Amino acid sequence: MTPPGPIGTPIRLTAAVLGALAVLTVALLGAGFAQAGTGELPIPAAGTTTLLRMFVLAALAVHLGELAGVRLAGRGPLPRRWSVPAALLGAAASAALLLLLAAVSGLGLTTVYGMREGRLLLVTANAFALAALCAAGRRPALALLPLAAVIGAEALRAHPETYSPAVGVSLTVVHLTAASLWFGALLYVLRTMRIRRGGREVLVRYARTAAFLYAALVVTGTLSTLRRLPLDVVLATAYGRVLLAKVALVGVASVLALTARRRMLRGQDAQAPARIELGVLAAIVLISAVLTVVPDPHWLSPA
Repeated sequence: MTPPGPIGTPIRLTAAVLGALAVLTVALLGAGFAQAGTGELPIPAAGTTTLLRMFVLAALAVHLGELAGVRLAGRGPLPRRWSVPAALLGAAASAALLLLLAAVSGLGLTTVYGMREGRLLLVTANAFALAALCAAGRRPALALLPLAAVIGAEALRAHPETYSPAVGVSLTVVHLTAASLWFGALLYVLRTMRIRRGGREVLVRYARTAAFLYAALVVTGTLSTLRRLPLDVVLATAYGRVLLAKVALVGVASVLALTARRRMLRGQDAQAPARIELGVLAAIVLISAVLTVVPDPHWLSPA
């Protein structure tokens, strides 16, 4: 437990700086490190792309999780809304990805707008901007519509294959929604518990919902992996290596979630394992961003 007062502040600041450096290191070097020895062609601007995609995924999770968290929180004091800055961050990151695509490809923006990837990024940027306007208005729940467009665009971007694209897109829509809610709603719930100095019932309500989210995440993730990754090239491809890291982190988060649930059933404080779980889920968001950048192995066939 972090000591209070003047001693605790430097420790928290140091931890935050070290965490930010770790995130930057993994984002900027992760894809290249995963590709080492695979023979796969390097991805142009892989580090910058990973960082921007991480912002997109985090923005989606924070905004979507806040919408769900408000319902889970029930009556009582609520934390300050982060949905507007999150949506603006998502819009800025999507626009930056569009500019990066133009720079890397050497094409003009007008030409890039006509490409499939460019159109999807444009949809994502505009949808986030619209979500920010909704969040700033009197009916913030309307942001669900543009956020659904963000999820749809991301699912289409992740599945450009010509064979059964509807299956891949549907799996990604469910997977991305469940993952965003798992992380984003837990973040909001813990923030709510902090300002209420307790509020165990909020965490209980979240745990009930998280069980269904976890089931959807595991099922869709497994099916997507079986469709995209031949088992004999798991260790020989960057995608397979990053996926193994993600699976390991999901396993750690699962253990922490079960620990928190067990403590709740016993009437004990479950915030400590829940906070660590949140940190692991943040790492999963980062690894997921790396996974969207490394080469897609679905074209490989078993030897």
